[in-house]
Amino acid sequence: MCRSIKTLRPPVLPEEATEEEIRAAALQFVRKVSGFRAPAAHNQEVFDRAVDETAGATARLLDGLEVRGGVRAS
Repeated sequence: MCRSIKTLRPPVLPEEATEEEIRAAALQFVRKVSGFRAPAAHNQEVFDRAVDETAGATARLLDGLEVRGGVRAS
């Protein structure tokens, strides 16, 4: 969907994703879905809440994933 969002799980990302990386991916996702790079003042609260919720869901997903198998060749 959005090519600037990178995979945040091993083995693609050798270490655990940082909170900053998770939030950046969430922001890119919300920007893509909403069609706004920067929302108007009257949409800022809902936009920020969507980024927070998406980041939280992403962190829970990454925490719950079980990656099996060896490292993939690039």
